[in-house]
Amino acid sequence: MRTIRIHADMPLSSGADIALPAQAGEHLARVLRLEVGAPVVLFAGHDGIEYDAVLSAVGKREVRATLGEGRVVRNESPLSLTLAQGVARGEKMDLIVQKATELGITRIVPLITERSEVKLDAARAEKRLLHWRAVAASACEQSGRARLPVIEAALPLSAWLGALDAEAPVRLALLPEGTVRPAELGLTASAVLAIGPEGGFGERDRAALATAGFTGLRLGPRILRTETAGLAAIAALQALYGDV
Repeated sequence: MRTIRIHADMPLSSGADIALPAQAGEHLARVLRLEVGAPVVLFAGHDGIEYDAVLSAVGKREVRATLGEGRVVRNESPLSLTLAQGVARGEKMDLIVQKATELGITRIVPLITERSEVKLDAARAEKRLLHWRAVAASACEQSGRARLPVIEAALPLSAWLGALDAEAPVRLALLPEGTVRPAELGLTASAVLAIGPEGGFGERDRAALATAGFTGLRLGPRILRTETAGLAAIAALQALYGDV
């Protein structure tokens, strides 16, 4: 039987009876047509705990659930990866966020780079951030994760590099001319992976990354699209040093 998992960004505790977020409640009631007594699994997304629950009320305006016992979900990767992704156009960015979440990414930083084609003013940037977080939450529901990756607001590459901790983990930038392959890295706990947008990193970007201590990573002899590159690199690093 399919397990229906719902992200509920609110305090959760055993025995509580809560009103589900409006969008989640509408999906359960109108799309899945669940009735009172139907089992679901709820998770807040920040503590790695999920709760068995049953629907206690299904109405037009509100769907409620009563929470049972909670349990810690232990499926986070031992390799903490940050994906710094040049913002891609249209649905490509959604795909990257979704699949990176499924692959166990810890943090995603959308970057505005020299060759970025996507322009984000303050209002649009906030709207896209909320959308990407919703995409990640949905991916956690599907993949069984109970801890959402952190998704930061889009930043210019220079601003992000300037804010990096001096003791940040291994710094990698996927480049066609990169000289280091994943199997040669010897990662232990964490890494930062930078991926360019359509067209890749420009010359100023590459110079800034090199100055900030980024090593050029190479996956193979073929040039990958931006929506393929980061996901392929994450999968390779997880297979070598994580839990894939």
